[in-house]
Amino acid sequence: MSQGSLPALDRNHFTPPTRERLTGPISVHPPHILLLHGSLRARSYSRLLADEAERLLVAMGCETRRFDPAGLPLPDAVDPSHPKVQELRALSLWSEGQVWSSPERHGTLSGIMKCQIDWLPLSEGGVRPTRGRTLAVMQVSGGSQSFNAVNAMRLLGRWMRMVTIPNQSSVPKAFELFDPAGRLPAGSHYERLVDVCEKLVRFTWLVRDNAAEVVDRYSERLEKAGKEAAAARSIAEARTG
Repeated sequence: MSQGSLPALDRNHFTPPTRERLTGPISVHPPHILLLHGSLRARSYSRLLADEAERLLVAMGCETRRFDPAGLPLPDAVDPSHPKVQELRALSLWSEGQVWSSPERHGTLSGIMKCQIDWLPLSEGGVRPTRGRTLAVMQVSGGSQSFNAVNAMRLLGRWMRMVTIPNQSSVPKAFELFDPAGRLPAGSHYERLVDVCEKLVRFTWLVRDNAAEVVDRYSERLEKAGKEAAAARSIAEARTG
């Protein structure tokens, strides 16, 4: 097929992906992983599941941080300068990968989990706080196994321009599985959790140094060029006006 068969393509902003563009400098510091959970209960099973994931991630050489959603106001209820909002956004910027652990409420993720995600803007001062971060999604349920919450979080992760790993964890009847000490015992659900953590670490190592290239978009390059051209025209008109 000839190169001239793409009349709709703006070749000035067409950058074909190449292997060379994905082989930049390799970071050697531990992967930075932020873990969020979606419940304020004293015995929060989504927090306990995140605790187990954190133990595994630390054992795999990661540096982890947690955000406590207690005290986080509803989106738009306060100015983004609120200390809890600033804390959450700073942690998101620090992170190279994230874990979202939510209970299933009314067939989807909890409002507390959604509140945290909603406080993370798609863009802030030219920076996208979640763009290019890896993401693992997990859920706990009070009844039989379900995937409604993890599926909803996958949609959100895509919207937030994150690289969501294929593996996920769904723990049914969490009140029966976690022991009195809050630990998830050996078994298929723990094995699946180990799989999720391994995959997240692998994806984070692969993606973090190439995040800008991985999430780069032709449409956004065109949009940026259009804005820059419009700004240049405005400056020129102001000078000649």
